[in-house]
Amino acid sequence: MKRASLKASLIVIAAALVAGSVALLGLLPSYWVFLATSVLITGVALQSLGLVAGRTGMIALCQMSFAGVGAWTVGYLNLAEAPGGLPVWILIGGLAAVPLGVAIGLPALRLRGINLAIVTLSFATAFDTILATMTYPGQTDFLQVTRPELFDSDEGYFVFVLLFYVAVAVVLEILSRSRLGASWLAVRHSERAAAAHGVSIATAKLSAFAISAFVAGISGGLLAGYLGTLVSENFSMMQSLSLYAVAVMTGAHFAEGAIIGGLLVVMFPEILRRLDLPQDIGNVLFAIGATQALSTGETMSETFRRQLRKLMPARVKAAASAPASDLPSPVSRAAGPALSIEKLTVRYGSVVALDGVSLTVAAGTVAGLIGPNGAGKSTFIDAVAGFLSSYEGGIALGGKPLEGMPAHLRARAGVRRTWQTNRIAPELTVGGYLALAAKGLSASETKAILGWLDCPDPDTLVVSVDAGTRRLLDVAGVVAARPAVVLLDEPAAGQSHEESVRLGQRIAEIPKLFGSAVLLVEHDMDLVRAVCSEVTVLDFGRVIASGPPAKVLDQGSVKKAYLGIEEESVAA
Repeated sequence: MKRASLKASLIVIAAALVAGSVALLGLLPSYWVFLATSVLITGVALQSLGLVAGRTGMIALCQMSFAGVGAWTVGYLNLAEAPGGLPVWILIGGLAAVPLGVAIGLPALRLRGINLAIVTLSFATAFDTILATMTYPGQTDFLQVTRPELFDSDEGYFVFVLLFYVAVAVVLEILSRSRLGASWLAVRHSERAAAAHGVSIATAKLSAFAISAFVAGISGGLLAGYLGTLVSENFSMMQSLSLYAVAVMTGAHFAEGAIIGGLLVVMFPEILRRLDLPQDIGNVLFAIGATQALSTGETMSETFRRQLRKLMPARVKAAASAPASDLPSPVSRAAGPALSIEKLTVRYGSVVALDGVSLTVAAGTVAGLIGPNGAGKSTFIDAVAGFLSSYEGGIALGGKPLEGMPAHLRARAGVRRTWQTNRIAPELTVGGYLALAAKGLSASETKAILGWLDCPDPDTLVVSVDAGTRRLLDVAGVVAARPAVVLLDEPAAGQSHEESVRLGQRIAEIPKLFGSAVLLVEHDMDLVRAVCSEVTVLDFGRVIASGPPAKVLDQGSVKKAYLGIEEESVAA
């Protein structure tokens, strides 16, 4: 799967290089070379938008504003005859757009969806207003931006732009396969799940906006060299809106999607002009295409890659078994409580979800937290993992209080959790997910962990594995980080009896193999009996029993909470 994805990118890059060779040989008319150059410049702008919208899942409607900053910077440096020439000026123009990208990214830390769209659209509108009151450097004197001598002709400049396009595509592909790229996809799919793996949501979002603005600024600089002189209409708000629609439709976070989008943006107006039709028809068609992509959940690039995978059948296989010695070494920890909870109380208005709950998870043990639906178990996990804005009482990890620490810092400190519903980004590979969850894993350690839980090979895409296996991947991710405490939230849900038995065996091995204490939230009482040394029972937010499973699960109050059986009836 991973090889198919890489092959798709390499096909596009190879095709672009072939096109460059054709242009150099003069086999294309100059007009078509001129249009092809515009396709590539638009493709660079689309790649910038694909990063923030496609990879990170945020709405950005001001991308041409960043391009305008890059173009203005190049025009100014050209007017000043700054050293370095156009290649250096373009990079400086990209850097000039970065502060604006970060400034726009700041609202994204709190805003999502339509609210973020309004903020970015407002910025684009304000930028339009500013441009209307000023001129680009060299515009009034018709001073052309000087191209590098080697790339001065239209054919040469096509190759110049092609080199930038390929460089941007390669760097973004490398970033997408890094932990930073995995964090973007994780944030797109679930911010809470990303934070649970120690990912800083602020860092992920701001880095996406900053790099996106840099790439957009580069596209503006390339456009300055392409047209020679610029006007404000080149970077209008409508251009940003149109670009966003095309990015959504084609999947511009892929190299081929950016090229397809560039072809659509450049060729549609040309076709409409030749047919003597209004230019606005193109924007309408782009909007329809974006709506179609959103409704089906598949972009043009993803369709292309899906068809490519059919030509390259790949069998999902389990990771090869590896000796236990290949597992990450357990972290040595001091004896005593791994997790201490004192009188934890959570209120939602007048509703008390947790009422003075206290429990201790000893280091090197598996403890259970059970109770009927609505007892407060999920609220308890959220509070311990740092996903509640406020609570009363104390939470300590190895004796150190966690109050005031956000979720991602608690994860880094040693509190990791799983979820009742799957929250793994489907675009990641299995190995990429483990790399996101745990820094510094070697290839042998990754395979060992996956083999330990009978999970697929590291190169397998998460989207291709079933729901039950994804739950196992969730467990693999948290234990791979070797935290002090693992919070497992109903890991056996959806598993068969045989799978639950095997999962229970693996959970029992976690303290020894990874050095992590475990707090297991589960409804499967057979699993709880098999792996837990201590069990705490919640009912209506209060602890009603605590102790060894054999003793606790036989208490009348516990049976009443689960089955509605009165103690007298049990005694009778």
